[in-house]
Amino acid sequence: MFTLCVLLLTLISWSCGAFPGPPKPQINDRPIIGILTQETEDDNLKPYGKTYIPSSYVKYLESAGCRVTPVKLNLTLPEYEKIFNSINGMMFIGGAVNLLTSDFAKAAAVFYKLALKAYVSGDYFPLWGTCLGFQLLTALVAGDDLLTNATVENKALPLKLTAGAESSRMFRNFPPELMKSLSQEPLTGNFHHYGIATQTFEGNERLESFFSILSTNKAKEGVEFVSTIEGKKYPFYGVQWHPEVSRFQWHPDQEFPHSVNAVRVSYLTADFFVNEARRSSHHFSSAKEEDAALIYNYSPLYVGNISSYMQIYFF
Repeated sequence: MFTLCVLLLTLISWSCGAFPGPPKPQINDRPIIGILTQETEDDNLKPYGKTYIPSSYVKYLESAGCRVTPVKLNLTLPEYEKIFNSINGMMFIGGAVNLLTSDFAKAAAVFYKLALKAYVSGDYFPLWGTCLGFQLLTALVAGDDLLTNATVENKALPLKLTAGAESSRMFRNFPPELMKSLSQEPLTGNFHHYGIATQTFEGNERLESFFSILSTNKAKEGVEFVSTIEGKKYPFYGVQWHPEVSRFQWHPDQEFPHSVNAVRVSYLTADFFVNEARRSSHHFSSAKEEDAALIYNYSPLYVGNISSYMQIYFF
């Protein structure tokens, strides 16, 4: 009798439109994002460590509700695989190293391949690239360095948004008035000498089929370059500009955009990527192992007197 009553209630519920759907994905409320360390190229910084992470990237991610683990270079494949299965996303930061032969590029390629393979098997693992990290994502997908001279050094710019930007995953939660400001006001900090020309990007079958272009910009040389991308299928995202500087870098000689809208753009991009990482269920094998991996175990060094950065973690 009890079973019959349950069945009747279920049928009544279904008849009212409450049909059972697929289970909702679990949301990870304690995401951890890896930041791949960068090789030290600046002579002023070399005495302090062979690799580094500017604290602005760490603060950028933490401000949106995640924790950060530094991922060191020149580890073994099993070590990288263990890290991959422990964290929920990866950021490739800016810098000035070779996109094909550097230790940074080689380590990034491991995580790129792992993320591709994971996605196919239903395992969500987002990647984000900023400036050089953006360029690296294009090299990983294209299988080649396709950069050209595209200088925008120490200059804040609006974005020339494409038709698909408003409906993109990256920008879908931006208020309409902020999207308008993003296309009209200098909200994005640019500090690069190279970029990938829009014509080159669109002419490369691998890039064109893999990424959607969300924005472009004009360089000093007159070339139009791609400035924002997202994977059409994969959760891979890249910006040629620097959203982190608007809230966490303050050198007076640098054109870091600090307006209210620039700060909003910075926060919303961080919030977007951290929420992408929340979709990953990867985790460390123990609380002790997790604690040992976090960036809290390191102390940043003040470098504002010798660098455009304010603080840097050295490794």
